[in-house]
Amino acid sequence: MERGLVLVVEDEPAIAELVALYLRRDGFGVHLESAGDAALAAVRSLSPVAVVLDVGLPVLNGIEVCRAMRAAGDWTPVLFVTARDDEVDRLLGLELGADDYITKPFSPRELALRVRTVLRRSSGPAPDVVQVGSVRLDIGERRAFAGADEVSLTSTEFGLLSYLMKNPRQVFSREQLLSAVWGYSSVAGTRTVDVHIAQLRAKFGSSSPIRTVRGVGYSADAS
Repeated sequence: MERGLVLVVEDEPAIAELVALYLRRDGFGVHLESAGDAALAAVRSLSPVAVVLDVGLPVLNGIEVCRAMRAAGDWTPVLFVTARDDEVDRLLGLELGADDYITKPFSPRELALRVRTVLRRSSGPAPDVVQVGSVRLDIGERRAFAGADEVSLTSTEFGLLSYLMKNPRQVFSREQLLSAVWGYSSVAGTRTVDVHIAQLRAKFGSSSPIRTVRGVGYSADAS
């Protein structure tokens, strides 16, 4: 488990074992749970590097588990798994601070790829600071500030904002951002980008450096 421990929370044993198999092949340790209350206990006791979280769980569902984690200040990367191809569930999960989602039926190989991508975004390669307007990012420590106030971001939100701020005034399409930040193509749905942009704007308020270029995409600009 040289890549760290992933907590997989899934109440269908066959799916859980298949996901675990592919994650272990990728060098992760895996701990399995099948209910939401047990998942929260495992998060607290095991400190996983990421959580693969089924939405439809007994006792506490995945959304409630993620909400409890974020309310406790735990920003471990979360990837939602849902059986419902319903955009409302997807957006609700992202608004709660999930980093990605995948819909059943899915390829376990793709899920493992997405876990790697989320973790790559959550690890800063070297200390660095970028600033646009009053928003400042400490890349090495993965911390974000609006003026003197620190702002809590998920790893995906941090990755998206840092990518835009490292390339100020350059306009990126949603497809370009999906490829650069999420690591996969527009087949995943460009709406994901819009949801994360909306969340960043909500967190930074009037300090947000993100600008919409109608018909093109987004940029970071202090003006």
